[in-house]
Amino acid sequence: MIVRKTQPEIEAMAKAGDIHVRTMNLLAGKVRAGVTTGELDAAAEKFIVSQGATPAFKGYRGFPGSICASPNHMVVHGIPGKFKLRKGDILSVDIGVVKDGWVADGARTFAVGEISPVAAKLLRVTEESLFAAVRQCEIGNRLGDVSHAVQAHVESHGLSVVRSLVGHGIGRSMHEEPQIPNYGPPGKGIVLAEGMVLAIEPMVTAGRHMVRMGDDGWAIFSQDGSLAAHFEFTVAITAAGPRILTPWHESGQRAAA
Repeated sequence: MIVRKTQPEIEAMAKAGDIHVRTMNLLAGKVRAGVTTGELDAAAEKFIVSQGATPAFKGYRGFPGSICASPNHMVVHGIPGKFKLRKGDILSVDIGVVKDGWVADGARTFAVGEISPVAAKLLRVTEESLFAAVRQCEIGNRLGDVSHAVQAHVESHGLSVVRSLVGHGIGRSMHEEPQIPNYGPPGKGIVLAEGMVLAIEPMVTAGRHMVRMGDDGWAIFSQDGSLAAHFEFTVAITAAGPRILTPWHESGQRAAA
């Protein structure tokens, strides 16, 4: 069942989203060569807790980290730890925040210093595909319009959408209905209605779309070893159009070497 949110409930989610954005901005200033993903995780947890919130991921189905930190050909669900960033790496940072019982979720993929042309294209196109999907989040459109927007943009640039992983509804629970594939035909699926809140998250590889599970049972990698990127917003469907509740893009910050 899809749970539609009232305007006050969307505002409550936006408060969680504000903490998410400030956490992401904090990490944007820390992503650099020589830093470990464990250090990023500790910084995120400390800040989230300082804001009277909790990390949504920590303990979720047994996940040990407060963030997901997924470098290079790891697509998602990377457990933070001893991995030390190097110049030329890319790093997906996925952060969930719970504030007053409401969840906000979002992700960015950062460049660590100067990256290859292939990596730069991957990040640019994946981020663009997220914004293309957001533009389809209008009352009366269908979920397939959102999914197709991602696929059409990504594949027009010769990249691949990961097909076995999806976005999701979000609210008091991290994962609610509906599931949101990043591919499929337009004009199909449920009709978008006011009050729906969606976590839209293109996951894209520079090679083929197939993925594999890592040995830890969490990390998911591109099967062919190609680079992967992940960008995500929590988006509310409103009468005034799509409202991004985790607007990390508004800070303008970028990772430094």
